[in-house]
Amino acid sequence: MNVGNRPVGALDGGFDLQATLECGQSYLWRRADGHMYEEPNAAGGDAWYHVALPSTATETDEPEVIRLRQVDELLEWEASTPNAYARIEELLRLDDDLEAILAATPDDPLIERAYEAYRGLRLVRDPPFASLVSFICSAQMRVGRIHEMQVSLAERYGESVAFDGETYRAFPTAERLAAASEADLRELSLGYRAPYVERTAEMVADGEAHPGEARDLAYEAARESLTRFVGVGRKVADCVLLFSLGHLQAVPLDTWIRTAIEEHYPDCERDNYEETSRAIRERFGGEYAGYAQTYVFNWLRNNG
Repeated sequence: MNVGNRPVGALDGGFDLQATLECGQSYLWRRADGHMYEEPNAAGGDAWYHVALPSTATETDEPEVIRLRQVDELLEWEASTPNAYARIEELLRLDDDLEAILAATPDDPLIERAYEAYRGLRLVRDPPFASLVSFICSAQMRVGRIHEMQVSLAERYGESVAFDGETYRAFPTAERLAAASEADLRELSLGYRAPYVERTAEMVADGEAHPGEARDLAYEAARESLTRFVGVGRKVADCVLLFSLGHLQAVPLDTWIRTAIEEHYPDCERDNYEETSRAIRERFGGEYAGYAQTYVFNWLRNNG
């Protein structure tokens, strides 16, 4: 077991584990006490969280388990992998200079309220396939239900990982999900999303396409690349670009951000997704607009 800790004060801009993991950007982590997404304001707290990564998403070709908690100003971890901190840094973007990113955002009352309430929230770098499936499942769903779907997929199709006397289930590989039938997936309450997940898994498993291919493309080309997958429109593509592939300028136009546009930024409303997206990205500061989006989304979801 790899055990360690790191002072949160050593990270540029600080860190808030609960706000990061319970703000609706990642559905792979689980909370040990079972209360994920139950508290209305996800900020602070000292609960243990864990994630199990399939072998296809690790550097060692073996499934990994990472457990984390934040106690006051100390981030503590227990992990099955020897390079635990490097993996945590990658997954939770601890290498971002959050202070500089927030300082680069234009002055705006709504953004400032969100930053004040959830300072330390960081974007994530989820594995691309897991992120893609999560957001295919997100249509017309509250965050708690999206999380429940991903837990069900892992419990039914994920690799079993033994660690510290407990058994964990990693998010399923594309090959395992491709072997499931639409009926099997509907049993897990995926509803009309079941055939989308099935076909997308087949595309990745067969080598027809992979979401990770969009990582190094220019932003709008990357968004277009992701729409090849069944059930993926521009909003889902923007989510994967932002929360997995490092395109920090992406601003997914979900219900909460469209509400923000209507009530706070009506001049950003355009006739189509592309133009509205471009306008709100510019209003949110361009290069790091996705950070502003995530803070605003979380603030409105909890307080709006």
